[in-house]
Amino acid sequence: MKFPIPFYTLTLFFLMLALPQALIAQRLVSGRVLDAQSELPLEGVTVTASSGGQAISNELGNFSLSVPEAARRLTFSYLGYRTQSLVVPEPAQELRVLLQPTGASLQEVVITGYETNRPLLETAGAVSVVDREMLERFDESSLVRAVNTVPGVRMEERAPASYRISIRGSSLRSPYGIRNVKLYYNGIPLTEATGVTQLNLLDAANFGQVEILKGPTASVYGAGTGGTILLEPRRAEAGTSQLQAGATFGSYGLRRYTATASSGSEKSNLLVQYSRQQYDGYREQTAMDRHVLLISPEFYISDKQTVAANILYSNLYYELPGGLTREQYDENPRQARGGMFGSVAQNASMNHEAMNVGVRQEYRFSDSWQNTTSIYGSHRYQDHPFNTDYERNAYQEFGGRTSFVKEGHIGRIAATYTFGGEFQRGLEVARTYGNRGGSPDSLRSDDEVISKIGFAFAQAELELPADIIATVALSLNDTQYDITRLAQATSGEPYTYIRDFEAVLSPRVALLKRITNEVSVHASVSSGFSPPTEEEILTSEGSLNQDLEAEKGVNYEAGVRGFALNSRLSFDVVGFYFRLSETIVSRQDISSVAVFRNVGSTSQKGIETMLGYTIIDDARLALSQLRVWGSYTYNHFRFREYQRDETVLSGNELTGVAPHAATAGLDVLTKPGFYLYTTANYVDEIPLNDENTVYSDAYFIVGARAGYKRQLGSRLALDIFGGAENLTDEKYSLGNDLNAFGGRFFQPATDRNFYGGIRVSYNL
Repeated sequence: MKFPIPFYTLTLFFLMLALPQALIAQRLVSGRVLDAQSELPLEGVTVTASSGGQAISNELGNFSLSVPEAARRLTFSYLGYRTQSLVVPEPAQELRVLLQPTGASLQEVVITGYETNRPLLETAGAVSVVDREMLERFDESSLVRAVNTVPGVRMEERAPASYRISIRGSSLRSPYGIRNVKLYYNGIPLTEATGVTQLNLLDAANFGQVEILKGPTASVYGAGTGGTILLEPRRAEAGTSQLQAGATFGSYGLRRYTATASSGSEKSNLLVQYSRQQYDGYREQTAMDRHVLLISPEFYISDKQTVAANILYSNLYYELPGGLTREQYDENPRQARGGMFGSVAQNASMNHEAMNVGVRQEYRFSDSWQNTTSIYGSHRYQDHPFNTDYERNAYQEFGGRTSFVKEGHIGRIAATYTFGGEFQRGLEVARTYGNRGGSPDSLRSDDEVISKIGFAFAQAELELPADIIATVALSLNDTQYDITRLAQATSGEPYTYIRDFEAVLSPRVALLKRITNEVSVHASVSSGFSPPTEEEILTSEGSLNQDLEAEKGVNYEAGVRGFALNSRLSFDVVGFYFRLSETIVSRQDISSVAVFRNVGSTSQKGIETMLGYTIIDDARLALSQLRVWGSYTYNHFRFREYQRDETVLSGNELTGVAPHAATAGLDVLTKPGFYLYTTANYVDEIPLNDENTVYSDAYFIVGARAGYKRQLGSRLALDIFGGAENLTDEKYSLGNDLNAFGGRFFQPATDRNFYGGIRVSYNL
């Protein structure tokens, strides 16, 4: 076919017509990116517009980017620095962007605990934050190594995905699982009304930040003497949309896959995440397989209203190897518990399938009044063959939390008032059978348990003269268990048992003094109340523990935190004294069932220290960042009043607590994108029984992760990494069984092991 006018001429003509229109719809944004502390230029910073366009800063820190008129925000990201999002400037306005290094100033870390949303330097209390950078120092197969960098906190793994968390010795009553520590995810209760938290149903990739409040926090978060952990999901920066996929492979059959889609805009933020982790096991009977799907949207409906939701589905299977005696541990730490009721023979394992759905709304009535309310519902099914029995449980729960915040003045003193409440109700249908080689045998017991907990709280925070912040808080807590036995194999008759723990007031008083812009001191006194969990009242073999009382304690603490040496040195030091009465301890009987009782009182004194020092922080250098940090915990924990039969145990060391623990790390970042993280951890010997006749060995382990992280073009980013754990090849036990029957105290941890992986990110 012959055109009267050449085709390329027409094409060029229409392009020339369209070009001015395209130029009209675009505008040029330019600026300079600098290090916030040194104000030196940063080369290689990725600048992303909310429309999707990208640019890279040059050696002078300068950038320019053509964006459409519809673009609202620019996001600046760079390895070793916190991502920052800014509004697109007016035409002809030059941007000057200051990026904060990841060793962020304490003024920049906002604490959501105590309902204050204040910088850490203005928060009175022992608070530690595990951020995303700390989680990514390790292979993310577990939270254990990241959480154990925090002073005063010990996380254990008796088997893969079998977690136990101790804050200042709170694992004394936790032979397994997480008790006496309350957890929230995205502001929604994760701890069940039974008092137990199924943290292993989530994956480490689900967390953007872990905030740990140590000691009694009952004034805001209800009953508990251990502490509170606030978990936050990962959120995309406004104006960014990203797809990310990763895979990790390691020793003993570790396979881990993650896929994430995230998007942030002016009106919404969406996170969709799927992860699967498989592990063949270091010991016999330690395989695991976990699927986790998380959908977490957040909608900014107006300047006054934000609505967020969590939809979490988890399917988890993991095996239980059982404890070993000292002789078995020394002979072959990779073996599982043997004998007639051995873990392999009985297929000792845990099977969980769970769904949790929660919705949270934040609404601001005015500049001085706002409310946050969350409601949720959950369902969980368990199918567990244990060494001596077989349990099948179905659990349903609903609950909610609301808090109101009112800002005002008392004369010239600024005051913030917070008040609200929380309620949870759970129903568990629990059946226990005999275990015949991993299959359910005859029915032993059939129970229905209704658990109800609720509390109301109020808090006043006053900004006094001389840079003093005073906090006074109070909560009223109530817990009740209704237990109905429908059937029992023995001669016992069915029954109904109601245990209502009397409502208890728990106060907290705290003071904080800002010494300078970089240093503050704080002190507080708080009261704790911790009723037994449902599993402590109704033990796994089906017997009732009717005499068990709630723990009560008073905690005194004081600390100092801040910066020195031109902000290169960060420090956070806390000393505390905690007196606990009606202390609950656990012991195992002949069938390995944990039984609980009150034993008098304990005295717990300690010091927790966190230090960090930035040696090099210059983006122009090949070695752009060099930082060392460390934490140290000293515990002087003793039984004050404790006698069992004719044996006096008063003055003995508290079971399960190491007197000394320390962690140290070295972070190395380079301009080309290579990085190295090394972490060393020391734990002193730990008493494993109340008599203090058996101790675990002290151990010193070292781990390292090295990799290459680089932006490839304007949209693609790559992170290739490899690492090792337990480079010292120490033989140690992580997650010891306390007061174990038959001397089966030890749960051996993995020897020297390796991993490697890749993560690919694509900006849409």
